[in-house]
Amino acid sequence: MQKKVAITIDENLLSEIDYLVEQKIYPSRSKAIEANLEVNRNSLRRRRFEIECAKLNPQEEQEFAEWGGFDNWTEEY
Repeated sequence: MQKKVAITIDENLLSEIDYLVEQKIYPSRSKAIEANLEVNRNSLRRRRFEIECAKLNPQEEQEFAEWGGFDNWTEEY
């Protein structure tokens, strides 16, 4: 479901959005903004995933996998 919202946006940014619409890259301002928000959201999700993965210890992960991973997991661990 889509919702209608009102936003305040920088004049130069709006001009760039209008240019993209004029060039038929996007059918409307709404679609241009929505598409770019989605790209940004996906980028932020990937970045958060990369940060969390960087916290992992490869040796511990390998040992866990060789041990059987979650197949051998019980509540007492």
